[in-house]
Amino acid sequence: MPSPIEDYALIGNQETVALVGRDGSIDWMGMPRFDSPACFAALLGAPENGRWLIAPAAADVQVERHYFDGSTVLETRFATADGEVTVTDFMARREGASDLMRIVRGVRGRVALRTEQIVRFDYGIVVPWVSRQKDGRLHFTAGPDRLTLATPVALRGEDLRTVGEFTLGAGEEVAFSLTWQPSWRVDLPAPDVAKALAQVESQWEEWSDRLPEGDHVSEAVRRSLVTLKALAHWETGGIIAAATTSLPEKIGGTRNWDYRFCWLRDATFTLY
Repeated sequence: MPSPIEDYALIGNQETVALVGRDGSIDWMGMPRFDSPACFAALLGAPENGRWLIAPAAADVQVERHYFDGSTVLETRFATADGEVTVTDFMARREGASDLMRIVRGVRGRVALRTEQIVRFDYGIVVPWVSRQKDGRLHFTAGPDRLTLATPVALRGEDLRTVGEFTLGAGEEVAFSLTWQPSWRVDLPAPDVAKALAQVESQWEEWSDRLPEGDHVSEAVRRSLVTLKALAHWETGGIIAAATTSLPEKIGGTRNWDYRFCWLRDATFTLY
């Protein structure tokens, strides 16, 4: 079952967003736009409808998380009996491509981790064709859409999922990048994840430094402003009503609209 909606954190690149659960699973993402059909749709169903999990293999895990100040860069800290690791999740964009990146770092001890990626295009319906490229990257292709996964972690196919196990000690680090591009285009090189993180942090810092601090506005208000900025398209400024779709306003209710559009009413309220 997916996590409660309040347990999800939002990351984005002002062109689309993803929702990350406290368990390290990305359960919702449409590529390349806010309103694109989801390729991770476990939020609306179950893991087999699409998700990307990176988490410790141990069952007993303590979880803490926070955003990098003034940004949508999310850091989740997992503590087990054997040690601690962090997972840093963020998104970036390049011309004609969107990137979702995850950096796993060892903090203390040695921690066994697992990753499970279930790509299901068109809201969990379409199982992509998976192929390994000469450079080791994986292609997930379905019609006009292609996701390219790059990581040094050894991955394998298992029951229409892409899975892998790895162990990190203190000071060790491994990165994952997942890039959307139209399937008919020549594959872009894998992003430099460390460089991309520095650029994303710099871009958010430049914007959030203009926000008032201290007694002028609370941290909750600052975080709300960052979230609204993440929901606004970088080029047009159009702001979507919310990052989710098809979730009823109350359990068993019928009001389950798609809020990933610029509704004039909601955009007007936001401007006010």
